Amino acid sequence: MIDIVHADITCLTVDAIVNAANSSLRGGGGVDGAIHRAAGPELARAATKLAPCPTGDAVITPGFRLTASFVIHAVGPVWRGGARGEAALLRRAYERSFALAAGGDDIASIAFPAISTGIYGYPKRDAAEIALEVMRANEGRFDRIVACLFDEESARIYRELSGARE
Repeated sequence: MIDIVHADITCLTVDAIVNAANSSLRGGGGVDGAIHRAAGPELARAATKLAPCPTGDAVITPGFRLTASFVIHAVGPVWRGGARGEAALLRRAYERSFALAAGGDDIASIAFPAISTGIYGYPKRDAAEIALEVMRANEGRFDRIVACLFDEESARIYRELSGARE
């Protein structure tokens, strides 16, 4: 089942949350900064040991001070008009996140933000279509998948595309 929520991803009760990370894994603005602040400085120390992380890839760390036991740091693409492989890179970031979550750490529930739609400028509807397609393909592997959207516009787009009610 895919749940669509308009909430703060750092407060969700799930086994793993996905961070829309940059390749340095050092934390930044938006959801990345919020996750780093909520998890504490231990997250930055653990993540930087795994850097750099290429665009379209992901790495996993403990959740430290978060409710979630794990943070999967996925590096989505910067939108450059759509002709530079952005869709394939975004899809791969979601797929790698699911692969890491299914890799034996006893993760039954996972929450995703709208990767690349903030400062990276990916069009929200296009990104949501990719995200939901990959989420649907992985529904049978997890008890719960959450699309956790920070803004109401993104939540509305996800609900519309998934056929979910407001």
